[in-house]
Amino acid sequence: MSTVKHTKTPGAVKAGDGQYIFRLREMPHIAAGTGYSSAEGPVVEGERIQCGLISKKRGTGARPHSHPNEQWNFIVQGTLRVKVGDQPEQLCGPGTLLYFPANIVHSTVATADEDVVFFTAKDMSHGIIGMAADGTMAGPHVDSDLDAKKQPQASCGG
Repeated sequence: MSTVKHTKTPGAVKAGDGQYIFRLREMPHIAAGTGYSSAEGPVVEGERIQCGLISKKRGTGARPHSHPNEQWNFIVQGTLRVKVGDQPEQLCGPGTLLYFPANIVHSTVATADEDVVFFTAKDMSHGIIGMAADGTMAGPHVDSDLDAKKQPQASCGG
């Protein structure tokens, strides 16, 4: 008899019970920031950690938001404009590991030059989706003019 596998995030895949290997690039995408972000990709939930291979189209991303679980992002491709708490916005590229503490407002937006792909891991105290800081859940950030967008001076390296 098969048991039903429940996830905190609708559309996520539940790991365990014989499911241990996941080809993320081949899995269906789900929205990973409904209401405040353009993030999408496959999400796998374990007992204590959820992981995803998330994409953001160039010039789009997450408006300021927070969530009750901490999050790590490792940038695989592209460059993000990243703001965490009251720290200055920085440009962060491939090879950069980002940490977002629980309940800290942050934002990440793909620069205009290319799409961004990052691997994410979050604890399972909450699902993958957070809440926009302004409470509106009015959709993702979209640059109004991709070619003329001013970029911050600080850089994460990478």
